[in-house]
Amino acid sequence: MQMPEIRIIQSSDHQAWDQHLQSHEQCGPYLTTAWKNAVEEGYGHKTFYLAAYNEDVIVGVLPLVLVKSFMTKGVLVSLPFCDYGGILATDPQITVALINRALDLADEMHAALEIRNPRPCLEIEQEFIYARCTDKCRMVLELPGSARELWSGFKAKLRSQIKKGAKNGLVFRIGGVSYSDDFYRVFSRNMRDLGSPVHSVKWLNSVVSSFGENARIGVVYKGADPIGAGIILMCKNTVTIPWASTLKRFNKLGPNMLLYWSFLEYAADLGCQYFDFGRSMPGEGTYVFKQQWGTRPVPLAWYRISRNSHQRPFSNADGLLRNVVERVWCRLPLTVANTIGPHVRKYINR
Repeated sequence: MQMPEIRIIQSSDHQAWDQHLQSHEQCGPYLTTAWKNAVEEGYGHKTFYLAAYNEDVIVGVLPLVLVKSFMTKGVLVSLPFCDYGGILATDPQITVALINRALDLADEMHAALEIRNPRPCLEIEQEFIYARCTDKCRMVLELPGSARELWSGFKAKLRSQIKKGAKNGLVFRIGGVSYSDDFYRVFSRNMRDLGSPVHSVKWLNSVVSSFGENARIGVVYKGADPIGAGIILMCKNTVTIPWASTLKRFNKLGPNMLLYWSFLEYAADLGCQYFDFGRSMPGEGTYVFKQQWGTRPVPLAWYRISRNSHQRPFSNADGLLRNVVERVWCRLPLTVANTIGPHVRKYINR
């Protein structure tokens, strides 16, 4: 076949890019140009969305974002702040051409290259020097034709847990940016309590505004107070939930179960086929929580790729440092954590 021309897309190419995604089973919200727009507007990171063209028709894509602070050499990643990015292409040769162009860009920027595929990529494993992270998976639920069918398929114990929130007087509401402040009140406190720097308000609002009608904010209220909240993104036939939080002092009232059920109900009645609960590691608490809904694990394939035979492997070192940071961070006053957190979180690309 004729080798494609690899270009960095411009704003005039956005529609063609998004149309190409719709033809792929692995299409997801993070791969769309809405995520690109949010990354640029919300955090100011430079994006390099590579498209392979065959006679002006897109036949492959690889979205890349440069995450670089003044203290590091940076990483060219596909994609940051989410579970996956990766390559969508119609032919193995196109995949290889896109990766080679990405390596050229990484060399030019003196940056590392990470490609986070939603599934294993044979072309990477056969043609390139790489290290692979194998301990993460997405938890995906196949939805029936309606919320009624979904509900009837749940075990009695799960239905009882879902009903608990309503019995305790909790109410779920869903909408757009008007719920942003209530979402952030819950999200920022929960992140502090977990020992994790919080995303900025600007970033989260950029995501919601960039996705428009394909983004929704859901909030669980106890009276007038928000105690649980999440954001969902819709793409093709899938609803994805990148962020969800509850205030732990109210967890005995069941806000988490009500929050997730309400999103599932919304997605099923909308006619979506899949609900993506996001990534977890097998055996951890979030994995077990998501598993109870009937999800199946879909292994993620995160790769570090280079032309250097001494490729640094994925390791537990980052996890050890994270444990130390978490113990310190969760003790910070909320106002301090919310002030410092976004400046730190901007450069944590996971």
